[in-house]
Amino acid sequence: MDSIYSKLSHLEEEGIPSALCILIDSGGSTPRKSGTKMIVFSDGSIFGTIGGGKLEKLVIDEAITCIKTSQTGLFNYQLTQDAGMTCGGNTTVFIEPVLSKKRLYIFGAGHIGAFLAPIAHQLNFSVTLIDERPGIMDSIDISKINCISLPHEEAIAALTFDSNTFVCVTTHNHAHDKEIIGHIGKKNVAYLGMIGSKSKVALFSKELMEEGVLTQEDISKIDWPMGIPINCQTPQEIAISILAKLVDVRCPPKETPKR
Repeated sequence: MDSIYSKLSHLEEEGIPSALCILIDSGGSTPRKSGTKMIVFSDGSIFGTIGGGKLEKLVIDEAITCIKTSQTGLFNYQLTQDAGMTCGGNTTVFIEPVLSKKRLYIFGAGHIGAFLAPIAHQLNFSVTLIDERPGIMDSIDISKINCISLPHEEAIAALTFDSNTFVCVTTHNHAHDKEIIGHIGKKNVAYLGMIGSKSKVALFSKELMEEGVLTQEDISKIDWPMGIPINCQTPQEIAISILAKLVDVRCPPKETPKR
């Protein structure tokens, strides 16, 4: 059987939502000793055990919440009152979600996309750069960045989009930008942004709604012009403002851990 640590490594690599639960303190009579570990998955299934029973069920419920919110938590349980047990002890459980790398799809390998990709990789995003133009990605380090040389329609059909997915649209072609936004605008992604002027954004918003491609609600979720509003002009400066926005979305404000 896999050890807890090898299992955690696999889960992180595969991006499987889960949380590590550790008994860090116990007093009196308790089912398991301090240091006992269990992994909880988003569907409530587990790997390992902290002793079963009502205590374990309470911990599983808290772990599922931690997975959903990406927040750690410290939880104290009295094994008579809280868990409906007769042990008479008390225990403290630390719960930490297993944070996988967020996927970042960058459409367009021009000046902004080419600068954005390697720095995003350094910031622990799993980066895929998409551009069909021959030779445009020849200088990209493919050991760190996934490169897809396909038309955007084919790339979108082949890629996975979910709540761990970030998308940046930085192509050289306005028509391509609009088509990509139209294809992805209704998908369940963590972030969708596009570079462009305010007039370009206004035009795309109007056209995509008039054409019935996106709704006002869909439009409101798009970050465009994307990035943190700073005084930037060069492609490198624009990329930095985009990276700041990506990190801000990836790391929401933390709540105070429960005690």
